[in-house]
Amino acid sequence: MRTSAAGVLSLLMLGGPAAAQDAGPLSAIDWLSQSVATPVTAGTFAPSVDEPPVAEAGGAVPATVTTSPLDGPSPDGVGLIAPAVSGLPKDLWGAGLTREIAERLITHPDDDLPALRQLFLTMLLAEVAAPIDAGGRGELLQARIDKLLAMGALEQAAALIEAAGATTPDLFRRAFDVALLTGAEDRACQSMADAPHLAPTVPARIFCLARSGDWDTAALTIRTSRALNQITADQETLLSRFLDPDLFEGEPVPPAPSPVTPLDWMIYAAIGEPLPTEGLPIAFSYAEIGPRAGWKARIEAAERLTRAGTIPPNVILGLYTERDPAASGGVWDRVAAFQAFDAAMTAGDAARVQATLPEVWARMQEVELEVPFATLFGKALQELPLTGTAASIAFRVGLLSPQAELAARRHAPTNTEDAFLAALAVSDATSAVPPDSLARAIQAAFRAPAPSTEAQALLDGNRKGEAIVVAIDNIARGVQGDLRGVTEGLSLLRLAGLESVARRTALELMILERRG
Repeated sequence: MRTSAAGVLSLLMLGGPAAAQDAGPLSAIDWLSQSVATPVTAGTFAPSVDEPPVAEAGGAVPATVTTSPLDGPSPDGVGLIAPAVSGLPKDLWGAGLTREIAERLITHPDDDLPALRQLFLTMLLAEVAAPIDAGGRGELLQARIDKLLAMGALEQAAALIEAAGATTPDLFRRAFDVALLTGAEDRACQSMADAPHLAPTVPARIFCLARSGDWDTAALTIRTSRALNQITADQETLLSRFLDPDLFEGEPVPPAPSPVTPLDWMIYAAIGEPLPTEGLPIAFSYAEIGPRAGWKARIEAAERLTRAGTIPPNVILGLYTERDPAASGGVWDRVAAFQAFDAAMTAGDAARVQATLPEVWARMQEVELEVPFATLFGKALQELPLTGTAASIAFRVGLLSPQAELAARRHAPTNTEDAFLAALAVSDATSAVPPDSLARAIQAAFRAPAPSTEAQALLDGNRKGEAIVVAIDNIARGVQGDLRGVTEGLSLLRLAGLESVARRTALELMILERRG
């Protein structure tokens, strides 16, 4: 189940001193497959030459890998979203230095409110000028790709690698793993075969030989590698079992390594001992949203990725409505509630919607999918004559959707909280009466913006991108109880020209139950 490039873009629209040049790159991930030996970790970025057109939007591995000096725009400026679309300035990083920017991106937590998560993803994918000290090394590009992988944004990471039109061995490793997790392993192996200057490691070589049907060469490679101590005894057993599972029937499977890599995961799945993805980094969830996994596993994987904001809501819509629930409890209760509500909406039956909306809303809150649910149904709910609890929920669903202003103008507030929410949605938060301390912290940012000292210093120093990341972090602090962070973070977003993001964030702060 793959999103298109257009789908990726539409989804997104919803430190210390700089290190020396020869310092190794930062990494947000420690689970990359060692698919090529001794990958280059520093030096000149390598552009591709005469690269053929990409035939598929989800393609994760370039057809060729070359190593020649870069003679053109810095790869660190490559992006998928133009400034006119992203709403971010071309000089987003301004006077910032590569290492400090990369550190902020890599260490940024992955548990933001949905509006802030989409803003952060947009920053990772935006087409902006490279930092002033980039030097064509592609260090920030790799840090952005690593962060996308850590967030589970595999399609976006693949598209960014392709947009760069280039790859180093380090980027090849990332592209190889993305291909494995998105069901494009044959293309990954072909790309490896088409790049003879790369030195595939033994597990990657065995895997690709087996995928191509060259079993004899694969078996010989295992024996030779073990004789030369290039693989461990457990690796030999696992790879041999991968080639011929029948020979090992009844014998214990070697324990999974730690950390598990995408190549490890693929091999264990191939021998009939799939490793559960729930305890693995979120990127592994991608491996279970395709048809090879069971329906329950696909739903749970899609819920994790939808919650992370890295796949569009229509994916979970399709999975929830694919067939009748197999049992009750847990995920099946969510499926049943969603199907009952979806059927009512499809029929346009206001009475059935009135009866089913409270239950499905409670189920969506359980898995923090309120905003994706609102994206799917927020506008349509405004067209129905609902009353009581259902009307109150529909109002909040509308405020969390792209049609927040429409919902605010159609709803007649009956209490102070509803009036404040409606005022937020129509950019009039300064005149409404705040119902609680959180609302007062929000209103302060709209009355007299006052960002944190650190964020203001970055903004004054022409380092707007870093200031925005600090603002997101401040709001996260506010979610955990320090309401000053809410005021400071929303203030900076407004001063940075991100008014609509500030309003959506404020609405989510009020409506979603995310407070620590």
